[in-house]
Amino acid sequence: MRYELIIYWSKEDNAFIVEVPELPGCMADGSSYEEALANAQVVVAEWLETARSLNRPIPEPKGKLAYA
Repeated sequence: MRYELIIYWSKEDNAFIVEVPELPGCMADGSSYEEALANAQVVVAEWLETARSLNRPIPEPKGKLAYA
């Protein structure tokens, strides 16, 4: 996976949250850092698969976060 991931702890959710800023709406969570990362890999793959099946454009990974 070449997309930028933002991973942080959410006290409110009592979980690690993973955001994928280059893929709108693409997020995952997990009770551990490792679980959140693994869940993010699954969600990114599903996001890409859905976009392909709907013939929607897929953003090219930019690598380092361009939004900061």
